[in-house]
Parts: sequence; structure tokens; C-alpha cells
Amino acid sequence: MTCSVTESVTALGTWVSELRWETVPEPVAERLGTVLLDVLAANAVGARTEGQRALRAAWPAPTGHSPVVGGGALTDPVTAAWLNGPATVCLELDEGNKYAKGHPAAHVFPAVLAMAAENDAAGTDLAAALLAGYEVAARFGRATSLRRGTHPHGNWGVAGAAAGCARLLGLDAERTAAAIDAGSGLPVAGHFAAALDGNPVRDAWVGAANASGIAAARFALAGAARNTGTAARSLGELLGTFAPEELSRELGTRFDITGNYFKRHSSCSYTHPVADLLIDARTALFGAEPDVAEIAAATVGIDVRTHALAAGLDRTTWHNQLSAMFSVPFVAATALLHGEVTPRYTELLPDDAPEIAKVAAAVRMSEAPELTTKLPDNRAARISVRLADGRTHTAETGNPVGDTDFRPFDRDRLAALFTGLLDRTTVRTIGAVVDGMITAPGARALLAPLAA
Repeated sequence: MTCSVTESVTALGTWVSELRWETVPEPVAERLGTVLLDVLAANAVGARTEGQRALRAAWPAPTGHSPVVGGGALTDPVTAAWLNGPATVCLELDEGNKYAKGHPAAHVFPAVLAMAAENDAAGTDLAAALLAGYEVAARFGRATSLRRGTHPHGNWGVAGAAAGCARLLGLDAERTAAAIDAGSGLPVAGHFAAALDGNPVRDAWVGAANASGIAAARFALAGAARNTGTAARSLGELLGTFAPEELSRELGTRFDITGNYFKRHSSCSYTHPVADLLIDARTALFGAEPDVAEIAAATVGIDVRTHALAAGLDRTTWHNQLSAMFSVPFVAATALLHGEVTPRYTELLPDDAPEIAKVAAAVRMSEAPELTTKLPDNRAARISVRLADGRTHTAETGNPVGDTDFRPFDRDRLAALFTGLLDRTTVRTIGAVVDGMITAPGARALLAPLAA
């Protein structure tokens, strides 16, 4: 296995080092821009939370060129990576990839953007590095099957951050492969219970991944890294199992970024199919403008059948925003009562949201094995709502809204979603960065406005 991993990483190193933006297919280039808008907007929304403000206040940020998005500061790349990574994921708004089984962009983009600003990279080099990092991260996600209970934040994505940073540093194929290998040897072994318990260390793992990716590329630049197939032992033996053939399968012809998903709701993606179904149920059962108290009083129970990955998110109470976003009962209740799952609701505690607490307590979760077998292509769910007057509503969906395979979002739809969470000036600033990236002579001037 070690030799096979070494060979696959060698192939990745060659592909990353030789990637030129002008050879990227137009649909791939377009999707990269949409993903960049999504990540920057999610970062900007997260930066406004009380927790991220407190983190920035507690973290000395030396003067540099890398923007702390929404933080009013330009700092060094590692500090920017540590601060922007957690902000990007703290509200569960960032994109993901069902085949990678996690969030490639969040593990890559903060590191690559920070290093690009530091080095004042040309816009085309920045774009190529973002794409290279995403593709390597997604392939490592495909190759990695984590042990039961392991959270995907902070482990397989480090290799992608290393790849993107290596591309910015102009490393040759051998040293790029060494950077990727080093990144695969710097994983976080975090337990999924941290998310269920509402422990913000789960967000910190993404900061660690981005900072480690920068470090891995710099080690390779110094000649202090080697490609020895580290992932076979770190991501394989220690954290799960590893299928090295996934690293180089269809390399250069299949771009995983085009199969990603965007998020409609501020919650774990496993909760999204249920939320979509209950938003529709709300209208079907209670009309166009229902009363929240009426819905809470009328709802006797909600039965949810879903795949194994989502069935474990069954806690009917919550004690902070993170634990709310990882509770299907909370998300189900919020969707049925309010017709949306946004930070304005996830930040509420049970005492502040008695209707949500009441309906969440009535949610019953169970795995449907036939839905589990459809993973990863379909992240399906089935719901049945029971009302006090005897009426019921039953529905099923194969994928959440925003999935590339089911009602995908384009850039305009994403911009509209984030305009409801950010001021228009910030959304326009982010849009200008995306639009100006390819023609930008240097990343410093391009990215600096993101710090505002």
C-alpha cells in the first residue's frame, strides 16, 4: 500500500505543478468562482459572530498582507489561516462535497488566499492554486474512510491546503508531492461528538488544517519533506482506511469541484433534506402565512427516517449554536415553525425558543437501511408529520436543495442567499474579488478589501 500511495501522490505532484489556468475548462473555472464567492461570504458571516470577534481580540495579529476577512486587519499567512478557517465553518454555511465526505474548500481556501496575498501572486496563479488545492483535498477525502466517530474536519483536507500552497510557491513536481505527503502526515484526530456537544474545538480543526498546509509547503520548499506514502499510515492505519487509487483516478479529466453542493441552511448538511421537506410541509399543512404558535400547538410528532450518517444527529435538545446546527430535531422544528434555518434561529437557546423546543422534543429519528445504501450519490430522508387534528403529511427526497444533482445553486442564487445575511456592500466587495481575480496582476490589492 505504501508504494501505491507514493506513486499516486507523485502523480498529484506532477499534475499540480504543471497546472496552468488557461487550460482549465470553462465550466470548472466558472464553478471555482462560485465556490470562492461561497467561501468568502461564509467567512464574512462567521466573522461577525460573537465567538469569532472574541477569538480575534484574543489573538495577536502581527502586521502583514493577508486579510483577516471581516476582521479589519492584514496579518501574516498563518495567523490569517487560523482566524479565517474557523470563521468559515462556524455557521455551517460553507460548501461541501458528498464524494469527499466533507468540506474541501474550507480546508484549502483560507491557506491559499493568505499565502497568495503574502506573495502578491498573480490572479491566474491564485486561481490555479485554489483549484489544485480543492481537487487534491477532494481526492484525499474520497480515498479516506474514517473510523466510526471521527469528524472529517482537519484531517484529509490538509493535503489539499499543502498542494495549493505548493503551487503558489512554484515548487516542482517532486517537492509538490513532498508537500502533499507532509500535509497528509499532519491530520487532526477529532471526534464527531465535539460537534454534537457544541465544542468549538471542532471549528479550530479547520484553522489547524489550513495552517498545517502552509507549514507543509514551506517544509517542502526547504527540502525538509519527502514523499514516502505517509497517508497510508496516518489517514489509513491510524484514522481509518485509505484507498490510494482514488488519488489519481481520472486525474486531469474529472474535476470534483463541479460535483460539490452549496448550503441553503445554516446547519450540518446531513440535516438539510429534512429541513427542505419540512419547509414544504409547513405550507402544505398550514398555508402561506402560518402562525408559529398554531404550528407548535398542532404538531403532535415528526418521524424522520434517514441514512446512517444523519440518524445519529438525534439529540432533541441543544445548549449552544453549534450543537443546534448538529441536531436534526432542532433543524426539523425550526424549518417547520419558521420556514428557514438561519443563524437568527440557531443562536437561540431552548428557553428563548419554547416553540422550537416543544416541536424538537416530538421528533423521532431512525435509520432507514435502504437509504444508507444510496450514499454517497443520494443523501436521502423521509418525513411524516402528525397533527392533533389527525392530519398527516409524508414526503421523501433523494438529495437536499443546493446539491449539484438536485436543484443546484448558481452564483446569483448564492449571492441572494448571502445578501440576507450580510450587507450589500460586503456582498459587492466579495463579488468584485471573484470577478477581478483572473485579471489581477497581484493578490494583495485584490484581497485587501476583504479585511474591511
